[in-house]
Amino acid sequence: MISPEYCRLMSRYNSWQNKSLVTAADDLTDQERWKDRGAFFRSIAATFNHLYWADGLILARLKGNERPHETIKHSLTSPSNWHDFKALRANRNDEIEDWSLNLRGADLGGAISWYAADGYTRIEKPKSLCAMQLFNHQTHHRGQIHAMLTAAGAKPDPTDLDLLA
Repeated sequence: MISPEYCRLMSRYNSWQNKSLVTAADDLTDQERWKDRGAFFRSIAATFNHLYWADGLILARLKGNERPHETIKHSLTSPSNWHDFKALRANRNDEIEDWSLNLRGADLGGAISWYAADGYTRIEKPKSLCAMQLFNHQTHHRGQIHAMLTAAGAKPDPTDLDLLA
């Protein structure tokens, strides 16, 4: 279904796009980043936080953690400090790239399982589907952030995959 090369490409794309959005958001004030802009998670900052959380959760599952929700908590308000967020986001980008660089074809076969937040419901899905979900989910929410930044007057890079250096 997918290959390690696909994951490496999408990991690089993820880092590039996140850097673009963070750089564009640097020129906004904290108030502008937290302003309710009518998006699903309301603000640029909250959507960034949701994406940061989801990347960690899905990546932990891909690495074999069946209960990542016990240590990776969802928060739309944390981190609230922009400089802290930027450092955490850069580290998460590196973590995703490192994961993809170490993948072999067999690593994407089979299934992975984890427990839902209720602690009892066990979920099992194909590993390749979960890897695709990592990248698909990122693209979805980065599109929302891109739109909010553009509406705020910021200028993030284009999002076309074929522009990836």
